[in-house]
Amino acid sequence: MQNWIGIAIWIVMGAAIGLLMRAAISRPEEQPGHAQVIMLLGAFAAVIGGMLGVGIFHLFDPLALSIGGMLGAVAFSVLMTFIYRWGLRTLI
Repeated sequence: MQNWIGIAIWIVMGAAIGLLMRAAISRPEEQPGHAQVIMLLGAFAAVIGGMLGVGIFHLFDPLALSIGGMLGAVAFSVLMTFIYRWGLRTLI
């Protein structure tokens, strides 16, 4: 049960990071509807980053509610939403 709660926290945290990145990096030519896309991208990246963080830092005792899982979720979510907001949007 504790792992499911941790994964839910990763999803909510990733969506919030996506909205923060949307507010921090504003795009003047942006079309409406990108808030949902960046929230989904942040949530997905947080789950992947959380799994990577748990796998790297807590190999023998994997718990989603651990420091490694939370740091991995935050780092990968920030990285992916930043690349989407700044990097890919300037190329299109």
